[in-house]
Amino acid sequence: MIVLISSNRGLCGGFNSNISKVAAKLVNEKYSNQFEKGNVGFLCLGKQGMRLLKFHGMKVVDNKNDIFNALSFENISAIAEDLMNLFEDGTYDRIEIVYNQFKNAAVQIQTTEQFLPVEIEKDDSIKVNTNYIFEPSKEYIIKELIPSILKIQLYKAMLDSHAAEHGARLTAMHSATDNATVLLDYLTLQYNKARQAAITGEILEIVSGAEALKG
Repeated sequence: MIVLISSNRGLCGGFNSNISKVAAKLVNEKYSNQFEKGNVGFLCLGKQGMRLLKFHGMKVVDNKNDIFNALSFENISAIAEDLMNLFEDGTYDRIEIVYNQFKNAAVQIQTTEQFLPVEIEKDDSIKVNTNYIFEPSKEYIIKELIPSILKIQLYKAMLDSHAAEHGARLTAMHSATDNATVLLDYLTLQYNKARQAAITGEILEIVSGAEALKG
């Protein structure tokens, strides 16, 4: 499963189209065999991404577009728990998140992160002393810690995307305002030229008529 985070509203430049293309490219390049067998599904968090995925012929199995009405850690945790259950019962063997990472108001970084299975990086340069007593047990700590980390990971991705959306919309509206100003100046110039030409034509007609009367 691929979790695509986009937005419910448009007017934010290439914010939604860019991330949807990244998601479609991920399927075509990394999971093409599974996609042909119908084993790749999308969970969409955002109406715009869902619409664009369907346009690309992707399989949308579920959406949580109403999450933006109450973007809280509790609501996103519930989605994370559903994803963990889908992985645990074997419905999906891999879950990835695709979203726009916020860099600044003008730049969004299209990002793909593996959600499940959890990958633990090993650093051979670090010597680990295993002579520790854990209270509670290591198993209990891992059982409690990993779900919390996954919930935070999804929450962070949602907040990142939400901030990036506002930045993209700000940039798009600023660009639209600049373009409208240039167009307004051009149309004003054309109007003044046409008005001046009409006035000049009327003056010439009056002068010509006066000269005709004299004759």
